[in-house]
Amino acid sequence: MGFIWYILIGIVAGYLAGKIMRGGGFGIVVNLLLGIVGGVLGGWVFGLLGLSTTGIVGSLVTSTVGAVLLLWIASLFKK
Repeated sequence: MGFIWYILIGIVAGYLAGKIMRGGGFGIVVNLLLGIVGGVLGGWVFGLLGLSTTGIVGSLVTSTVGAVLLLWIASLFKK
């Protein structure tokens, strides 16, 4: 059941990241997929910084930060 929550949180994070990165999005489907991958990236970045989050809100923040970073990196290659 936990795996499904990770996917759902990643999807919401991808949607939020697409809204935060105005003009940096790649469409709804790609943003959602980047949100799922961004959750992993966000967890890694937060781990490097020594930060930890708990609960659904913490996971959402971590995933959103990771998705924004991933969208920003992907937008560098888009141009």
